[in-house]
Amino acid sequence: MLEAKGYAAQNATSPLAPYRFQRRAPGANDVQIEILYCGVCHSDLHTARNEWNNTLYPSVPGHEIVGRVVAVGSSVSQFKPGDTVGVGCMVDSCQHCASCNEGLEQYCEKGFVGTYNGPAFGGGENTYGGYSDNIVVDEKFVLRISHTENLAAVAPLLCAGITTYSPLRQWKVGPGQKVGVVGLGGLGHMAVKIAAAMGAHVVLFTTSPDKREDALRLGAKEVVVSKNADEMAAHVNSFDFILNTVAAPHNLDAFINLLKRDATMTLVGAPATPHPSPSVFGLIFKRRRIAGSLIGGIAETQEMLDFCAEHNIVSDIEMIGMQQINEAYERMLKSDVKYRFVIDMATLDA
Repeated sequence: MLEAKGYAAQNATSPLAPYRFQRRAPGANDVQIEILYCGVCHSDLHTARNEWNNTLYPSVPGHEIVGRVVAVGSSVSQFKPGDTVGVGCMVDSCQHCASCNEGLEQYCEKGFVGTYNGPAFGGGENTYGGYSDNIVVDEKFVLRISHTENLAAVAPLLCAGITTYSPLRQWKVGPGQKVGVVGLGGLGHMAVKIAAAMGAHVVLFTTSPDKREDALRLGAKEVVVSKNADEMAAHVNSFDFILNTVAAPHNLDAFINLLKRDATMTLVGAPATPHPSPSVFGLIFKRRRIAGSLIGGIAETQEMLDFCAEHNIVSDIEMIGMQQINEAYERMLKSDVKYRFVIDMATLDA
């Protein structure tokens, strides 16, 4: 076994605090990683506070991991000590079902094993995430990072990046398309960057007029304040695709009406309570669609990392020390971050 130290929640109401635990010793197919940086996702907060009623305690969150390989098992062929690597939201899947066979491990029919809040297959043990100094992962779920600088800002690509990249690829976003992005938070700011790099004409929808300048800087060509009826009306029936990143319940009809015939709005935000039911008429009269998307498979996540490296895309981040995590959670609830917190693991012993 390997000794590990990190920060954990012991129950739904306790703040995250120092916690020592054990990782498995690396097996033949495993990669041992020294964690350098870990992004802070809203899912971390939901899990730490048991807001989805499925948390296994103690809970060590974190699934946006960038680190350095320190050891590999005897059968590992893709990685060597010293490599810069990433670990995203998954560390295992059944690897036998139809989805896994198609490289869509996130839709594993037996349920993928999360980087934290397992349980793992077989032994049913809880998994512990990236708010820690090391992790051991099967090489099939380790990702190569080719960015050579600003590695801390690469970390959020492992969740926010792939969560937005996957639906943009699935619905074939590219040059000549008009694409809407709803919300400019951790997910939304990545969606704007990636869709713009794919060549789309990107329109950002926000309830905050003061986000206009940032949206344009990130790659949007237009910004629409969604509370302004006239601004919304100017875009009716004009979008090829809309990616809705908002993680709070809201009226979907306002955006459905902006889609062209046969166009799709895909939801990637996960609100704690359901959205109001959309009007069926907005869908059937234009054969429009509402869809959902969940992160991406390992192959697609690697594709996303390579795409982002090629286009010099990273997340806009605020670096924090490990001791600031509870404050960061409170600020995240207030949307007081541009646009993703990342923990510097060198501070773990501070």
